[in-house]
Amino acid sequence: MTKQRTAAEAVSHIQDNAVIAVNSSSGLGCPDAVLAALGQRFEAEGSPKNLTSIHPIAAGDFFGTKGVDHYAKAGCISKIIGGSYPSGPSKAEPPLIWQMIVANEVKAYNLPSGIVFDMLREGAGHRPGVLTKVGMETFVDPDLEGGAMNDAAASEPIVRRVNFEGDDWLYFEALKPDVAIIRATTADQRGNLSFESEGAVLGAMEMALAAHNTGGKVIAQVRRVTANGSIRPHDVRVPGILVDAVVEAPDMLQTTATPYDPAISGEVIRPLDSFHMMDFGVPKVIARRVAQELRKGWAVNIGFGVSANVPRIFLEEGCHGDVTWVIEQGAVGGVPLLDFKFGCAANAEAFVASPHQFSYFQAGAFDASLLSFLEIDAEGSVNVSRLRATPHRTAGAGGFVDITARAKTIVFSGTFNAGARMHIDDGRLVIDKEGHTAKFVPKVDQVSFSGRRALAQGQNATYVTERCVIKLTKNGLIVTEIAPGIDLQADVLDQSATPLQVADDLREMDAELFRSESFGLSL
Repeated sequence: MTKQRTAAEAVSHIQDNAVIAVNSSSGLGCPDAVLAALGQRFEAEGSPKNLTSIHPIAAGDFFGTKGVDHYAKAGCISKIIGGSYPSGPSKAEPPLIWQMIVANEVKAYNLPSGIVFDMLREGAGHRPGVLTKVGMETFVDPDLEGGAMNDAAASEPIVRRVNFEGDDWLYFEALKPDVAIIRATTADQRGNLSFESEGAVLGAMEMALAAHNTGGKVIAQVRRVTANGSIRPHDVRVPGILVDAVVEAPDMLQTTATPYDPAISGEVIRPLDSFHMMDFGVPKVIARRVAQELRKGWAVNIGFGVSANVPRIFLEEGCHGDVTWVIEQGAVGGVPLLDFKFGCAANAEAFVASPHQFSYFQAGAFDASLLSFLEIDAEGSVNVSRLRATPHRTAGAGGFVDITARAKTIVFSGTFNAGARMHIDDGRLVIDKEGHTAKFVPKVDQVSFSGRRALAQGQNATYVTERCVIKLTKNGLIVTEIAPGIDLQADVLDQSATPLQVADDLREMDAELFRSESFGLSL
């Protein structure tokens, strides 16, 4: 008996009050046709209503993949648990889900992406929940915000501190979805799924298990349906015994704004000289200085923002392959892509499931992470997850909290303050107009990374900006390097809203970073 259904048929059995889980990362792997049918059904019938929607990583983007916005309607969703959320430019109209969050029309939570996958895994195993130290002393901790994004969520806590064998832990109850909505490339008539044209598997298997093992249903959107026996057993990533309905969507995008690029799915190897390099300027200087923090042979995680350009610096400097890039969506190696293709990599060596990648990160088993910041405070704590004035500019924490929980070395990068206009002249940084908002502040608005906890765990944290490099020490934040052309007092210390110390051996950043020619990166 075929499992093939139309999208409308597949969602017709979703009940009111159901818990649904969606496997996606912005436009990457997003089962958009099924989500659209869900929203259309609610518009026509007023059902299903009062849904709880679970998203380890965001579903949807600003560039043609609506994702969760298809059914982000008053009455349809009552609760949403997300590792991240669709994000975009501050001048753009906020996504519908963000409008609901800000208006307190939905109980909204931001939990670490890896922890959300762990909660699904525990549900699949009929275990009570997750005991972890990931998120302690951050906004996820109930001693701070408990991951609640609005007042509606704060009224119903979903994480608590517990004592187990004499130690404090965070406890997250297991998730047991009634419906899992996932996506693959190919399904055979028995529902076996392969991902040969996808840029990641994400958590498809774990999500399917969580729904199936607790009596729920699994809906799979695919590009094509083939005859039984046409998929090699080793290529099946989700077996048909877990899949209840298959929806064919031949025109689905591979990832954000990309119909299909075989290099993203590892089907071809893209020439290294085909990658666009950064134009010379201030962001490139920052990325170059970040690159100097790495060592040959390291496995290095990168996040969204300036740090995402560091692999291009390695390409340009002839050092590609000296480190292995690892990203939370599951790619290992290759060249991570930029902008809203972030989460994909061309020429990857391997694709692992996101939950496995997060287990790797949560244990601190990799060498370094390169991440961005919105604010940094006197304790070295970082806010990357909340921007009150325009909340939809940030995606929430995503995997940031999982990654930084035990990372040995963390390099945060960004401009020293917001709004400054600068240029580089003959190897020197020139401030044309000073910024309007300090990023170094007495206390961050939201603690995404705890500097105090990092020091207690022996983690190495560095903050790289265009005008200086700062180290986190037990004595506070210490300026260790300044850019050529920069006045320490006027351009650094006076522009910080919190006191900064200065190293006795303060030195100038490598002048070659500020010239357009190769700076001779050597690890």
